[in-house]
Amino acid sequence: MTEATPAWVTVFLVGYFAVALLLFLYGMHAYLMAGLYHRALRRGRPGPEPGPPPRVTVQLPLYNERYVAKRLIEAILAQDYPRDRLQIQVLDDSTDETVEHVAELVARRRAEGWDIVHRHRTERTGYKGGALREGLDEATGELIAVFDADFVPPPDFLKRVVPYFQDPAIGMVQTRWSHLNEDYSVLTRAQAAALDGHFLIEHTVRNRFGAFINFNGTAGMWRKQAIYDAGNWQDDTLTEDLDLSYRAQMAGWKFLFLPEVVCPAELPAEVNGLKGQQHRWAKGSVQTARKVLPRVLRAPLPGFTRFQAFVHLTSHLVYPLLLVIGVSALPALMILDRHPEVAWAFQLASVLVVASFGHPWLYFTAQRVRGKSWRESFAILPVVVAGNMGIAINNTRALVGALLGQHGEFNRTPKYALLTPGDHWRGKKYRAPAGFWPLVELALALYALAASVYAALHGHYLAVPFLMLYVVGCGYLGGLSLANAWVAFREGRRRDRIRARSWAAVTGGE
Repeated sequence: MTEATPAWVTVFLVGYFAVALLLFLYGMHAYLMAGLYHRALRRGRPGPEPGPPPRVTVQLPLYNERYVAKRLIEAILAQDYPRDRLQIQVLDDSTDETVEHVAELVARRRAEGWDIVHRHRTERTGYKGGALREGLDEATGELIAVFDADFVPPPDFLKRVVPYFQDPAIGMVQTRWSHLNEDYSVLTRAQAAALDGHFLIEHTVRNRFGAFINFNGTAGMWRKQAIYDAGNWQDDTLTEDLDLSYRAQMAGWKFLFLPEVVCPAELPAEVNGLKGQQHRWAKGSVQTARKVLPRVLRAPLPGFTRFQAFVHLTSHLVYPLLLVIGVSALPALMILDRHPEVAWAFQLASVLVVASFGHPWLYFTAQRVRGKSWRESFAILPVVVAGNMGIAINNTRALVGALLGQHGEFNRTPKYALLTPGDHWRGKKYRAPAGFWPLVELALALYALAASVYAALHGHYLAVPFLMLYVVGCGYLGGLSLANAWVAFREGRRRDRIRARSWAAVTGGE
């Protein structure tokens, strides 16, 4: 920069460089996690110990789950665990026919001798956290397993997890999620790769190196006393599981992650449902960070534990950073053309952004750990990266809301029992709304396309593939949201016409 460089250019450059640096730091952390993975495997961990089977309570929180509730309950009834040591609580907040279906199934199983109860609430006080808290008061088990409606635990789940609680220091055991419908679509394949990175790499490294991990809300088991010692389930965040996890570990309880115990689950196959899930996770993580992170950072914990807690609880900040970089790209290129004296600074910032692609490497490592080929593992990376850029607007909205103190409603992710590409959500209930935000995503896609054209015409060829990731990610998610919303609208109109004709037939056209 020289004296001729306008002040506003300097301010823009400083801001652009700061955002690039933050992305670089989060990216380098992902490289660190991928690099530590194999070292983590060599570190010891507590093993299962034989002992008399303790009493276990299985909690199944439901809310309008007509398509998957029976599948879940039957999977729990099929557990290879002594029936006289098992209590099943179906914690049902449903407001539709799910209530009747579940009540009938539970009554039939109770008549067969199962200790199973259907607990239906007419007020969703505290949402999922409230349902779990109220159910805990009536739980007879010293261990508490929790499964969401879209999970199908294998028959040996309890048998494999319970023995780890012979260690009296263990407060929670989390198992790995697998994916019932990974091959359903590009959308589900990208989700699967991202979740594999979280579980196989991040959870493994943090747990083996003594950092905090979290209960992921399902497919895990708690010691009831650990829940009470941590202050019980609380509902002042949208991620009650993350919040309780940190409070329990701060209370001295140890957590254990078992990557070899796999619990299959159904991934969201409809894009607006996925966006709702991501929005809830992003907002809840910031709410939890505001609540517990200051206490964690002040605690006399190892430096690595505090560092990992900070990165873990603030990781969703990557999305507004990606959004800022995407929106800043075109003015940055235009400034570069008009003020070549600052080229070195923009080039350095660009190197930082490119070097921040540690998360794709983490996803690649996870796919290789799963046994995928090099080709398969590489092929999914552009899809996941584009998806992260496409979801940036959705998740940035969530973070802003959390920082402004907005609590938000716990909108659960609709499940449709979609397992094969031939299945479809058309004609089914529980459609998540699209709103007007897909239009904003499409606008960003067009903006990124214009920026990529500008970059190509002015010789900034390395910027083109980066910008095209925004074009593809935002264009795909925004376009798919609108397409799905249009299908839902047409189906609603069709149902209205059918009801109108039926009513006319009954009343004789009056």
